[in-house]
Amino acid sequence: MTLIAKRALLKLSGGAALAAVAVLAGCGKKDEAPAAPAAAPASAEASAAAKPEPLKVAFAYVGPVGDAGWTFAHDNARKAVQAEFGDRIVTTFVENVPESADAERVMRDLVGQGNKLIFGTTFGYMEPMLKVAADHADVRFEHATGYKTAANMRTYDSRTYEGAYMAGVIAGKMTKSNVLGVVGSIPIPEVIRNINSFTLGAQSVNPKVKTKVVWVNKWFDPPKEGEGAASLISGGADVLFQNTDSSAVLQKAEEKGKYAFGWDSDMSKFGPKAHLASAVINWTPYYSKAVKEALDGSWSTGSQWWGVKEGAIDLVSISDAVPAETREQLDKIKAGLKDGSFVIWKGPIVGQDGKEVLAKDAVADDKFLGGINFYVKGVEGKVPSGK
Repeated sequence: MTLIAKRALLKLSGGAALAAVAVLAGCGKKDEAPAAPAAAPASAEASAAAKPEPLKVAFAYVGPVGDAGWTFAHDNARKAVQAEFGDRIVTTFVENVPESADAERVMRDLVGQGNKLIFGTTFGYMEPMLKVAADHADVRFEHATGYKTAANMRTYDSRTYEGAYMAGVIAGKMTKSNVLGVVGSIPIPEVIRNINSFTLGAQSVNPKVKTKVVWVNKWFDPPKEGEGAASLISGGADVLFQNTDSSAVLQKAEEKGKYAFGWDSDMSKFGPKAHLASAVINWTPYYSKAVKEALDGSWSTGSQWWGVKEGAIDLVSISDAVPAETREQLDKIKAGLKDGSFVIWKGPIVGQDGKEVLAKDAVADDKFLGGINFYVKGVEGKVPSGK
């Protein structure tokens, strides 16, 4: 009740005051002038009290929001859902959270701040999130790129291999040396799958290509990424691809007069001459869905894996240097991925050792794709042991 209303009530006698309070709590006092203005504020206060508190949503990022790639894409989506849901939610983030025991501390701190929906945006957060989820059944956890779930923790991912395949189609057409180079981050199935898909895309238009890989064992380390790119160029690669988070590979290609791709976000501005296209992730559709479910109570555990079909993956800012017929081919591939008529991992596919890993006309299911730990034929070197 406002100060004005209180002062008005103090002018009433004891018994009359109690009666007045009772009336004011209902539809308002009609016959006493001091009580009349109190009706509107009381109604406003009741309305404010009935309005639910905003849902607190937090994001834990493995890199800086300015990495121009992976984390940048996640944070753009965070901003988009904040704008979409307005004052129904409050979003916050913590950047540069390492994939270590420190991640658990950060998750627990986010819970302590009152967040009821928490997104962990890298594979290495899986075990820490599971531990924290087990202690906080009233909080919903979302883990990107993982495979373990709980009653209050689900996984989500984007089919980045679709973007990698499309980039490979361009690479196969644009290479003159028939040597492609990939700067890999950490040797987990997700990254190995992308390297293979990039190679398969290139081989679909140019069977002569070979792919060389340099591993930096980090998601975000611009100096190492640049060194890896330089090494691949020295080894004969004239088109570079990456599964790392910064723009260093593209910048090195620009410096050396070679071609390269952006990854996770549109990186065209970092190497205008070198840039062939960017394979990008749009996390907004998924984050919007997850937030809506948390708000309306329909959230449930499980695994979500979205790609071109759901608007989560695309190949953008394609260079004018790419031939028109290749662009047309990419349009057909995108349309096929969207309606399900085109499948990337369809046999026959042969491994690096020459043995068939997928029989003719066989289509890989998500279990197969999620466990890829081998190189396809055409990729040089050995797959390092993952973590």
